[in-house]
Amino acid sequence: MTGNELGEFLKARRAMVAPDPAFLGDPRARRVPGLRREEVAQLSGLSADYYTRLEQGRHRSPSENVLNSLADALELDSSARQHLFALARAAVGASRPDATHRLVQRVRPSLHQLLDSLPHLPAFVRGRRTDVLAMNPMARFVLHDFMVEPVRQRNLLRWALLDPEARTRYRDWEATVSSMVGTLRMDAGRHPDDPLLKELVGDLAVRSEEFRGWWAEQRVVERTAGVKRFNHPMVGELDVDYEALDVAGEEDQTLFVYTTRPGSESERKMRLIAGWVNEKAPNTQDSDTDESAGGQGLPQEASDREE
Repeated sequence: MTGNELGEFLKARRAMVAPDPAFLGDPRARRVPGLRREEVAQLSGLSADYYTRLEQGRHRSPSENVLNSLADALELDSSARQHLFALARAAVGASRPDATHRLVQRVRPSLHQLLDSLPHLPAFVRGRRTDVLAMNPMARFVLHDFMVEPVRQRNLLRWALLDPEARTRYRDWEATVSSMVGTLRMDAGRHPDDPLLKELVGDLAVRSEEFRGWWAEQRVVERTAGVKRFNHPMVGELDVDYEALDVAGEEDQTLFVYTTRPGSESERKMRLIAGWVNEKAPNTQDSDTDESAGGQGLPQEASDREE
């Protein structure tokens, strides 16, 4: 992260906007893609000098009206608009220290009970930084068993980028993982002072060329629902619908549940998986580590100090 995240975001997003020939001339005559600074200023009702200072990090306190105008000019969707406002708050030091500095996330016991009450459906809880906080046995089988990993390694994006297993597990690996990078980018806007997030970004930037490219795109993604297409080593192709549900009362915790279409081949395969998994062991939750601390979490004694 550069220290001028707001400016970098504005620069990247204006490069994605196709100029309207009716107002801004023939785009084929341009040397670079997207909008020029002065064109963003014009579309936003700002002076070119003001916008330039904003993008260069020389002005760090745009008003809400300015941000809304910029979001409209840059054609931002709701997630990107939220991210723009988060970056603007962070630029003036208005991030929320109570949320930013709580490094350890815990999954409450009732949520563990909920996961265990879904013996036929994969379900897991994802936290900040794409950390995997808890999983039921079905999710461990269908996706990856993060609970056998060291606590600090239980991270969905790290696994997806660096473990060869993930490249074969996701049939559309590139689209899936680039979206995960967008989710991490949104977390970075919400929690700009999170040291573990910065550590994760630095590590992935060194180890993954794909991550460096996707991170530079400044794309932001907030998951709500969709389709995952797996290639499982035991059952072959498996298509699931997922729902991403915010956990009430717990900031930055999302419950993911996978289901299959009634009557589909994937439903038949999921039933087979459930039979295998539930025959093996009724409960495989770890007892020797604090699994609810998350993939970038800290040991129990360290978490007590943080809180």
